[in-house]
Amino acid sequence: MSADVYALPQEVVDFREVIRQIVAERVAPRAAEIDAKAEYPWDIRKLFAEHDLLGLPFPEQYGGTGTGTLMLNVAIEEVARACASSALILMIQELGTLPIQLAGSEELKQRFLPRCASGEWTPAFCLSEPEAGSDPASMRTQAVRDGDEWVINGTKNWISNSGIADFYVVFAITDPEQRRMSAFVVEKDRPGFSIGGYEHKLGIKGSPTGSPVFENVRVPAENLVGVEGKGLSLALATLERTRLGAAAQAVGIAQGATDYAAAYARERHAFGKPIDQLQAIQFKLADMETGTAAARELLYKACAIADRNEPGLGKWSSMAKLFASDNAMRVTVEAVQVLGGYGYVNDYPVERMMRDAKITQIYEGTNEIQRVVIARSMS
Repeated sequence: MSADVYALPQEVVDFREVIRQIVAERVAPRAAEIDAKAEYPWDIRKLFAEHDLLGLPFPEQYGGTGTGTLMLNVAIEEVARACASSALILMIQELGTLPIQLAGSEELKQRFLPRCASGEWTPAFCLSEPEAGSDPASMRTQAVRDGDEWVINGTKNWISNSGIADFYVVFAITDPEQRRMSAFVVEKDRPGFSIGGYEHKLGIKGSPTGSPVFENVRVPAENLVGVEGKGLSLALATLERTRLGAAAQAVGIAQGATDYAAAYARERHAFGKPIDQLQAIQFKLADMETGTAAARELLYKACAIADRNEPGLGKWSSMAKLFASDNAMRVTVEAVQVLGGYGYVNDYPVERMMRDAKITQIYEGTNEIQRVVIARSMS
């Protein structure tokens, strides 16, 4: 097999260089402040819109770049190297709109996708609940048909972009006897919709996570996404692709931490020489670089499968997410160790990277769930 099978297409390489420059000049200098203030970075979102990054998840006919899964996840990786919170802007751009792309009516697509691609609107994805995280079948939110409207009641939890999003793709039980669910688009200004509260999190503090509440929220029948009763399969089909974003974020965090630790080790002296000449540190850095390179290969392979619409994506996206996020946690812990006391204080970015890495093992399906998916694909 020739080596060029593994080469990124030139247009991806060129775009990556543009993103890398934007991140270095505009995102990296903001990363510590975004974390410290726990504020949504509206300026970064505007920057991404100006450079067409928010169009990455969409086909050209809806105003997007039409460049596919690999290009999107390379962008997420590059942003996450400097700021995981800012990378989440791109991740949710896909997560909150993919159900509409996969199953929405043409009318729904025309109504929502172009305004997201331009950066005018931002979405959110509402599946998890206080009692239904890894087990969506335990969902309590319900939608009842009333004439040509649906009436939604319930509370969601752990929802990224809460209070920021212009609309929410909400999953609700529509057939209580069979426990079947459906998906609906709920615009932020619908009467009865509110954010019940926000979480105070370990990491990714620049992305608000909250609990949307639905109290007799009415939406028109045309806001149903796809087929009534097929919401669970739509949610799973969405997550099968979007968990690649979590993998890309994890790869980016790990590479950012590795690069910072290696640069620090070249400058820091102990026992009369730079610490990167001490074998104990060399071996740490070698393992960090190797694990991250392996995670990236898994990610890009899974993205290629997605772009080619090949069967078996679920297994590969789960393997990529599982390996990349476990690696990110390992790598960032080691980066803190390489910096020693400096690694433990927020004057340096590796403690933030360690805090940000943890969530990649949890959201978009916990790593325990990913192992279940992988194992089932093998039987």
